[in-house]
Amino acid sequence: MIKFTASYKHYKIDVEDSGTVLVYDNGALRDNTKKAVLEIAEQVGYEIDPGWSTRQAGRKLVDFLNANPQVEGSAAPKQTPTPAPAPAQEPKKSDDIEAKVEGSADEIANAKVRVYGKAQNRTALGIVHAYMIMYPHATLEDLRKAFPNELNPDKGVKENFVYAEDKGTTADWDGYFKAEEELLTMGDGKKVSVVKMWTKPSFERMVSHAKQYGIVIADYEKAPGGAKKGGFYLEYLNGYVPPVPGKKKSLWWLWLLLLLLVGVALFFALRKPQVVEKVVEVEKIVYVDRVEEIEKNFNAAKFIQGKAELSEEAKFVLHDLAQLMAKHPELKLQLVGHTSAEGDAEFNQRLSEARAQAAVDFLVSRGVDVSRLEAIGKGASEPLDPNNLEVNRRTEFIIVE
Repeated sequence: MIKFTASYKHYKIDVEDSGTVLVYDNGALRDNTKKAVLEIAEQVGYEIDPGWSTRQAGRKLVDFLNANPQVEGSAAPKQTPTPAPAPAQEPKKSDDIEAKVEGSADEIANAKVRVYGKAQNRTALGIVHAYMIMYPHATLEDLRKAFPNELNPDKGVKENFVYAEDKGTTADWDGYFKAEEELLTMGDGKKVSVVKMWTKPSFERMVSHAKQYGIVIADYEKAPGGAKKGGFYLEYLNGYVPPVPGKKKSLWWLWLLLLLLVGVALFFALRKPQVVEKVVEVEKIVYVDRVEEIEKNFNAAKFIQGKAELSEEAKFVLHDLAQLMAKHPELKLQLVGHTSAEGDAEFNQRLSEARAQAAVDFLVSRGVDVSRLEAIGKGASEPLDPNNLEVNRRTEFIIVE
């Protein structure tokens, strides 16, 4: 449902209840919303802060146009019909998040990450994931110091965080998040489980405590719903860009170095160049599996049907891909967009191209050279399963040999 709207010349801007911004140009929906908002802002002389998200910029531009009807080409805002009285709702359960938990204006102005979630325990999980993004080198000891056990004593929880592989210990208790996507990856490469028993007082302490790290919580009533990955998703605020973590303290590089040394020794001893080829192949395998994993996570994030705008979760996945490409400068990719066969074939073709290009543009904005990327759209021409429309909507990350 449209909550706010404004018009300027041949443009029309709508802001939905969820906060999503839609820009129409001569009645046609623009694929790149942020670019369209910047175009209109430049024409009307309204300055857009580079740190604003697309939703922030679009909403503020709508407010500006509605508050300044004298701007040439703008139209008076349409009156939004008064909604009917809301039906009576059942009392909230104790595990629901209170509506007003986001923080003061100063706290939001200085915040770095906002966590969206629909349940206390999932939102607490999101807070800790946000902390690990901000401090990727943190160990279990660092995490326990950052979020001490005193924050959550209400249900007899002894440890908020335990190593996931600690069998025969409290890690086996059902009170910890166990799914692979819910686990934390520490700076030393170890996996950690987070407790999922959070009462209202404990959760409120967690929310208040997280603000010192620049982490705030989205208003529960306004949260558009938790994403599939862990039941939460994150939004970067005020121009914040997460740090690029260095190499993890693992031993894989020692094995690779040993393999290289053996290869060099065999090369000089036997003069067989194929040994070097094997070394190159092993080095390539280091990132092939990772690209496949990132592709899977990106498709799980999904696009809104009929649109090409990246979600915050999709951006989060592409941020990992940008880091991988920074570590492997030889890696080149084709990003190939596919749609289902529903609707107009020509529209599906344009949509697949726009989605692939949106991913390429984001990677370029994160420092990946455009010469290493290619956006391709194939519409609905190559379905994986004619009977499964959901499977056919995908973006493939193809390594260019």
